[in-house]
Amino acid sequence: MRRLSLVLLFLLAGCTASRPIEQAPEAPTPAFVRPERPLPAPITLPPSFEAAIERGTRTMDGRPGPNYWQQYARYDLTARIDTAARRLDGEGRIVYLNRSPDVLRQLFLELPLNVHAEGVVRNEPAEVTGGVTLHYVAVEGQEALHPAEAPAGAPRYAVNGTRMIIFLQRDLAPGDSVRLDFRWSFTIPKRGAGGRMGYDENLFFLAYWYPHMAVYDDVIGWFTDSFLSRAEFYFGYGDYRITIDAPAGWLVMATGTFENPEEVLAPDVLARMRQAYASDTPVRIAEPDTDPVTLPGTDGRLQWRFRATNVRDVAFSLVHRGYWEGARTPVGDRDGDGQTDYAQINTFWRPTAPRWANVTRYQQHAISYLSRLTGFPYPWPHMTAVEGGGIIGGGMEFPMMTLIGDYNAAGDSALYYVTAHELAHMWIPMIVGPNERRYSWMDEGSTTFAENHARTDFFPGTQPRLSEQESYLMLARMGAEGEIMRWSDYHYSSFAFGIASYSKPATLLEALRGLLGEDVFWRAYRTFIREWAFKHPYPYDLFNTFERVSGRDLGWFWHAWYFETWTLDQAVAAVEPIEGGVRITVEDHGLAPMPVYLTLTLADGSQVRDTIDVDVWLEGRRQVTVTVPTGAAVTRVEIDPERWFPDIDRTNNVWRAPAGTGQ
Repeated sequence: MRRLSLVLLFLLAGCTASRPIEQAPEAPTPAFVRPERPLPAPITLPPSFEAAIERGTRTMDGRPGPNYWQQYARYDLTARIDTAARRLDGEGRIVYLNRSPDVLRQLFLELPLNVHAEGVVRNEPAEVTGGVTLHYVAVEGQEALHPAEAPAGAPRYAVNGTRMIIFLQRDLAPGDSVRLDFRWSFTIPKRGAGGRMGYDENLFFLAYWYPHMAVYDDVIGWFTDSFLSRAEFYFGYGDYRITIDAPAGWLVMATGTFENPEEVLAPDVLARMRQAYASDTPVRIAEPDTDPVTLPGTDGRLQWRFRATNVRDVAFSLVHRGYWEGARTPVGDRDGDGQTDYAQINTFWRPTAPRWANVTRYQQHAISYLSRLTGFPYPWPHMTAVEGGGIIGGGMEFPMMTLIGDYNAAGDSALYYVTAHELAHMWIPMIVGPNERRYSWMDEGSTTFAENHARTDFFPGTQPRLSEQESYLMLARMGAEGEIMRWSDYHYSSFAFGIASYSKPATLLEALRGLLGEDVFWRAYRTFIREWAFKHPYPYDLFNTFERVSGRDLGWFWHAWYFETWTLDQAVAAVEPIEGGVRITVEDHGLAPMPVYLTLTLADGSQVRDTIDVDVWLEGRRQVTVTVPTGAAVTRVEIDPERWFPDIDRTNNVWRAPAGTGQ
């Protein structure tokens, strides 16, 4: 979800091998030498993650283990929308498959819209609508009741905030499944779930609208953290059949393959939709004055059907008297047959959001570009963007669907930024599925990083990575940031949450590019996406993948930047001309150790580059002196001119030769 204005870009840097470090005269070795600085500690794995490695579901090199498993569910859902009463009535069946090696005696589900119930704990203000009302719950056809009402041996259920627990009347063995049935309803909040769903004039966007199975994974078992409104979601994968019962005249789109367009769309609209999906340029499928856009239906209502496979959530929209534009966009070769595959693009907006006339083109670029960037072709039949002015200011992602504000005031470029951001979420967390509620940085930081690369491609010559870096540094200078690895709902402020989730982790991915080099970085990044596609990685899986692919121990990097709020401040302390070169003294005033990338500019305008390895700082030193042969006078010495690394004070990164010295 895009909730802050955060930014990034990439530059290339070539660095020569490090020069020998000048040694001080030998002195008697004391019995103990106290380091001049705190040193990064080895990463300590949580016991639950170590246990997963011992069981063979995870590995120490970042791959899923040979015994990796995850749960699965099949959903058959129907939603009836009363647009006048702003009410959803739902019924559904979930078949839950226990693929774990464990016997389950209870099941946990999530009801996110209970964040709108009276008295529910939340960390942001929310409209009180009563939350979700459950009218019927059954296990294997037997009605489940509240514990106080259920007879002995009968299934029972209880709801606590956004969490629901079902107590089974029989254990669910490994390899077995259980059938759950529900009927429920709720009043649709205007800005629901922290502005991620809701309604506005001629628009409904429905998300988190059904009982959703909680994740039971190989590391922590049942994930039962409540939804508090700020940090987002951790959902498992499943198959969905969706039926949406809506008034005629409203255009509906949802996660999944649109199965019955000929049963709901007016013939002219249906023809233009098919034309659009074969077109490389946008086609207007419907406009506000198109009449009719749908068939009349039965008693003025229509049923729209969609089917989705191996997705972690579903959402849908209803738009009345708006624009619908479509096209296709290439995503690469999905199936290895040597042919280019395409995804359908849909854009829905209302006349009050004129900037949205460009969003189909924005989506085409972002989906195609991100398929190349990640090395993983967009896997689903369509990508749909819905304009949500009045519901949301930024944007929110769902599989194949996104809700984005009108951006009337922010401008066209900002609308591209947020479109690229929300569409980048299709890869993380929709394909690669981390726990956003605890580790939002795995989701938002990776997505911000990918967004900014898309921006650089769409707007050549811009440098969004530097703006992203500065967003992080601004809060770091104030001493107001929190550790990236702090669980997301427990940051001290919304600003600390935003920086730890978006700007800082995106900046650190760029720092890793500078540290590892282009080839190694991109191999590690794409390996992680490929190996964890449609699975649930933890932060340690990401760390271990980068170490395996790079062949380097990066524990010092993870500790300094992810587990601490240490900052970087390297400084050119002195430059002394010597015969054939210069002697350079560098000091490290910060706590985060990083290599020192030196660029020396000579009198003839040419440059010499040199690197001081990070190991000198890991020895506990604060100062190092190196000799760099140049063969000519040096006029300037600068640390990291490409700004790969987020140095908190760049005023001390440059030395210039005094005027008239001839150095």
